[in-house]
Amino acid sequence: MNNPFEVIDARLSNIEDLLLDLRAKNKNTLSVPDQEEFLTVSEAAVFLRLSVPTIYTMISKGRIPVIKRSKRCYFLKVDLVNYLKQGRKKSNKEIALEADAYGKKEGGPNYGK
Repeated sequence: MNNPFEVIDARLSNIEDLLLDLRAKNKNTLSVPDQEEFLTVSEAAVFLRLSVPTIYTMISKGRIPVIKRSKRCYFLKVDLVNYLKQGRKKSNKEIALEADAYGKKEGGPNYGK
Protein backbone atom coordinates (compact mmCIF):
# COMPACT_ATOMS: atom_id res chain seq x y z
CA MET A 1 0.00 0.00 0.00
CA ASN A 2 1.21 3.52 -0.85
CA ASN A 3 2.10 6.06 1.74
CA PRO A 4 -0.78 8.62 1.80
CA PHE A 5 1.69 11.47 2.09
CA GLU A 6 3.42 10.38 -1.10
CA VAL A 7 0.06 10.31 -2.90
CA ILE A 8 -0.75 13.79 -1.66
CA ASP A 9 2.71 15.03 -2.65
CA ALA A 10 2.34 13.57 -6.15
CA ARG A 11 -1.06 15.17 -6.61
CA LEU A 12 0.20 18.54 -5.39
CA SER A 13 3.07 18.31 -7.86
CA ASN A 14 0.58 17.65 -10.67
CA ILE A 15 -1.51 20.63 -9.60
CA GLU A 16 1.60 22.81 -9.47
CA ASP A 17 2.59 21.73 -12.99
CA LEU A 18 -0.89 22.53 -14.29
CA LEU A 19 -0.81 25.98 -12.70
CA LEU A 20 2.61 26.70 -14.19
CA ASP A 21 1.31 25.66 -17.62
CA LEU A 22 -1.69 27.97 -17.25
CA ARG A 23 0.56 30.85 -16.23
CA ALA A 24 2.79 30.27 -19.26
CA LYS A 25 -0.22 30.19 -21.59
CA ASN A 26 -1.55 33.47 -20.15
CA LYS A 27 1.79 35.18 -20.74
CA ASN A 28 1.85 34.00 -24.35
CA THR A 29 -1.63 35.21 -25.26
CA LEU A 30 -1.96 38.69 -26.66
CA SER A 31 -3.76 40.99 -24.30
CA VAL A 32 -5.66 44.05 -25.43
CA PRO A 33 -4.18 47.19 -23.89
CA ASP A 34 -6.38 48.78 -21.24
CA GLN A 35 -6.98 51.81 -23.45
CA GLU A 36 -8.34 49.63 -26.26
CA GLU A 37 -10.53 47.50 -24.03
CA PHE A 38 -14.11 47.34 -25.27
CA LEU A 39 -16.98 47.15 -22.80
CA THR A 40 -20.56 46.07 -23.31
CA VAL A 41 -23.48 48.09 -21.97
CA SER A 42 -23.68 46.01 -18.80
CA GLU A 43 -19.91 46.21 -18.26
CA ALA A 44 -20.01 49.98 -18.81
CA ALA A 45 -22.84 50.23 -16.28
CA VAL A 46 -20.74 48.40 -13.70
CA PHE A 47 -17.67 50.50 -14.53
CA LEU A 48 -19.60 53.79 -14.22
CA ARG A 49 -21.70 52.49 -11.30
CA LEU A 50 -24.92 53.28 -13.13
CA SER A 51 -27.92 51.16 -14.08
CA VAL A 52 -28.24 49.67 -17.56
CA PRO A 53 -31.37 51.75 -18.34
CA THR A 54 -29.45 54.90 -17.39
CA ILE A 55 -26.69 53.93 -19.82
CA TYR A 56 -29.25 53.48 -22.61
CA THR A 57 -30.78 56.87 -21.79
CA MET A 58 -27.35 58.50 -21.95
CA ILE A 59 -26.72 56.81 -25.31
CA SER A 60 -30.02 58.00 -26.78
CA LYS A 61 -29.39 61.58 -25.62
CA GLY A 62 -25.82 61.55 -26.97
CA ARG A 63 -24.27 62.24 -23.58
CA ILE A 64 -21.81 59.35 -23.62
CA PRO A 65 -19.37 58.19 -26.33
CA VAL A 66 -20.54 54.91 -27.86
CA ILE A 67 -19.67 52.61 -30.75
CA LYS A 68 -22.63 50.91 -32.42
CA ARG A 69 -22.18 47.72 -34.42
CA SER A 70 -24.78 45.13 -35.41
CA LYS A 71 -27.47 46.56 -33.13
CA ARG A 72 -25.06 46.39 -30.21
CA CYS A 73 -23.38 49.16 -28.27
CA TYR A 74 -19.76 49.09 -27.19
CA PHE A 75 -17.62 51.50 -25.23
CA LEU A 76 -13.90 52.06 -25.18
CA LYS A 77 -12.76 52.09 -21.58
CA VAL A 78 -10.48 55.06 -22.25
CA ASP A 79 -13.47 57.01 -23.65
CA LEU A 80 -15.43 56.36 -20.47
CA VAL A 81 -12.49 57.48 -18.32
CA ASN A 82 -12.21 60.69 -20.39
CA TYR A 83 -15.97 61.18 -20.09
CA LEU A 84 -15.66 61.01 -16.31
CA LYS A 85 -12.71 63.41 -16.29
CA GLN A 86 -14.68 66.00 -18.28
CA GLY A 87 -17.13 66.29 -15.40
CA ARG A 88 -14.37 67.19 -12.96
CA LYS A 89 -14.90 70.51 -11.19
CA LYS A 90 -11.86 72.67 -10.56
CA SER A 91 -10.97 73.70 -7.04
CA ASN A 92 -11.00 77.37 -6.04
CA LYS A 93 -7.20 77.28 -5.93
CA GLU A 94 -7.00 75.98 -9.51
CA ILE A 95 -9.41 78.67 -10.71
CA ALA A 96 -7.40 81.38 -8.96
CA LEU A 97 -4.14 80.12 -10.49
CA GLU A 98 -5.71 80.11 -13.96
CA ALA A 99 -7.04 83.63 -13.43
CA ASP A 100 -3.58 84.84 -12.36
CA ALA A 101 -1.96 83.18 -15.37
CA TYR A 102 -4.58 84.69 -17.69
CA GLY A 103 -4.06 88.16 -16.22
CA LYS A 104 -0.30 87.91 -16.71
CA LYS A 105 -0.69 86.62 -20.27
CA GLU A 106 -3.04 89.46 -21.30
CA GLY A 107 -0.87 92.26 -19.94
CA GLY A 108 -2.05 92.53 -16.38
CA PRO A 109 -4.74 94.76 -14.82
CA ASN A 110 -4.25 97.59 -17.34
CA TYR A 111 -5.24 95.42 -20.28
CA GLY A 112 -7.64 97.20 -22.60
CA LYS A 113 -7.00 100.75 -21.28
